[in-house]
Amino acid sequence: MIVAMDGPERQRGHPLPLGARIAGGGVNFALFSRHAGAVDLLLYARPGDAQPERVVALDPARNRSGDVWHVWIAGAGAGQAYAYRVDRGERVLIDPYARALWGAAASDFGKAQRASSGDDGPYVPRSIVADDDTFDWGDDTPPRRPWSETVIYETHVRGLTVHASSRVEHPGTYLGVIEKIPYLLELGVTALELLPVPESLPVVLRGGTAGAPRTNYWGYDPIALFAPRQSYAAEGPTGGQVDEFKRMVRALHAAGLEVILDVVFNHTGEGDAEGPTLSYRALDDAIYYLKDPRTGRYADFSGCGNTLNCNHPVVRDHVISCLRHWVAEMHVDGFRFDLASIMGRDESGAMLPNPPILRSVAEDPVLRDVKLIAEAWDAAGAYQVGSFGGRRWSEWNGRYRDDVRRFWRGDPGMRGAFASRLCGSADLYSRGGKEPLNSINFVACHDGFTLADLVSYERKHNDANGESNRDGADENFSANYGVEGPSDDPAVEAARARQVRNLIATLLLSRGVPMLQGGDEFRRTQGGNNNAYCRDDEVSWYDWGLAERNRDLLTFTRRMIAFRRSRAVLRRERFYTERDLVWFDPQGGVPDWSAGESALGVLIRGEAGERSLCLLFNGGESDVRVSPPGEVAVKRWRAVVDTAEDHVLAVRGSWNDAPPADVPITLAARSLTVLEAE
Repeated sequence: MIVAMDGPERQRGHPLPLGARIAGGGVNFALFSRHAGAVDLLLYARPGDAQPERVVALDPARNRSGDVWHVWIAGAGAGQAYAYRVDRGERVLIDPYARALWGAAASDFGKAQRASSGDDGPYVPRSIVADDDTFDWGDDTPPRRPWSETVIYETHVRGLTVHASSRVEHPGTYLGVIEKIPYLLELGVTALELLPVPESLPVVLRGGTAGAPRTNYWGYDPIALFAPRQSYAAEGPTGGQVDEFKRMVRALHAAGLEVILDVVFNHTGEGDAEGPTLSYRALDDAIYYLKDPRTGRYADFSGCGNTLNCNHPVVRDHVISCLRHWVAEMHVDGFRFDLASIMGRDESGAMLPNPPILRSVAEDPVLRDVKLIAEAWDAAGAYQVGSFGGRRWSEWNGRYRDDVRRFWRGDPGMRGAFASRLCGSADLYSRGGKEPLNSINFVACHDGFTLADLVSYERKHNDANGESNRDGADENFSANYGVEGPSDDPAVEAARARQVRNLIATLLLSRGVPMLQGGDEFRRTQGGNNNAYCRDDEVSWYDWGLAERNRDLLTFTRRMIAFRRSRAVLRRERFYTERDLVWFDPQGGVPDWSAGESALGVLIRGEAGERSLCLLFNGGESDVRVSPPGEVAVKRWRAVVDTAEDHVLAVRGSWNDAPPADVPITLAARSLTVLEAE
């Protein structure tokens, strides 16, 4: 049935807010499209219906204000399934502002992609009206932890608990995350950084070899930026994923844990001209996407087929509205922006000196208290680590990852770079007026080897991804310590275990904000796959049996996090000064930073009431004797961390049993020791 005129069941409606909002006994629908000549609202009796129950034709004279088409429908409410068509075409379109989708996981986007003509309605998920006002948040309050207290745990909602070994009632869901809260608290982390939660293409439609479609496990092809993924919900009515996501956030907050979402504003799942037309492309292709002015093709700075035109005012407002929604309605505490350098490009693709979108996000009044983290590079060569945005923006420090890996691998000439990373990367951040809190330090993340694989494989093993092992980074600064892959050689296993301890300990001794990849605390492996974006299987899932088998490492990680928390000198939000530190080589002299040696030490002077710390590092293959510098006024040192012996705070005897400060210390090969002054 086509409804074209106003009446009791339909009124003109309002242009704001965009999207579908419950209002006055009905729902107000508002859609931006500057270039559409006609818009139809499709209303479905049930989300799974192939054909709409009603088609509401919007009158350009009465149902359009500027570039916004709008209408109010009486009797519609929460759970109403809807979609749009423009210019009397046959394509069924997702509302870009939809708060929930139905059927995204089961929709056949391959058929939607090929349906260049004819009705693609059966293959496109339905937008769902969500009720943002009835959820009982109780006294939910954001934890608002300062950066100095933050320890981030990067994880995947599904992967965290879907494996049978997780022993949760609701595996692979938002509710499953709730069941792991006691574990997270015992570990000591303070924030969960979740891989993309918004609805995305369930399969990868580009690249690869012929055969079965590859699963889009990571979720970096978004199709509805406001909508939490339905497939992560355990149960409930249509649109119930919204409530379940809120329940997860509420429970995490009650435990003092923050929620940081990995968000994708650099491209969408529509891909290039061969990809499916789902919303943006049909509504206003020229506004939403960057195009090559010579060829008219989609500019691809993301490596995913298209690039969002983030600095166009309309797209900028869309991004800000999305972020506000996740903060105001869903109560999240921060965002990690995937390939964020793309957001700094103008309509020609050139890098802007002061991008409007970055200022808008940083200065938005609703977003002022949230954490902002940039992946400060893109797929087209931009690399802005140390110079991204303003002081509000923290950054994934890719230089930290690479330099720490290379030092512990034993690469010559890395002492100077390693020292800079340990101290908060002042060489990268101080020039722009930033501080250590702007450096998100990590050694491993979802994009690359796990820590266990970093010390078990010299090369990537991504053949199962269907891209002939061409995907994923080729240079990982990894080593296998004698055997490629699994080994039952005790010597190989001991070397690998020690290196994992070294990397975790270094991360937690460094100034800046540490980020631990989920599962690295118990040596989760991906079998050498360093790009498991399409592996929704045991390659990516957390095998919690490893937490039992590698309990020593799990205990070590917990104690290292607790050690960091108890030593304020490691966590301060300023760079060390010359007064704070004394660097020395194994002989107690000033290090030759250009030398190829891999051993060094640093004394960190504690402030009033704090004990000084002495950090000793040996990235080489031989034991070394280390003599702390003589001018340090310390009577005795006690070893409180020793990766060679797998201990943290396992105090060995009284202070009287601790060695005098002038006695040389033997530092085992590939190990670090932390000494604390009497």
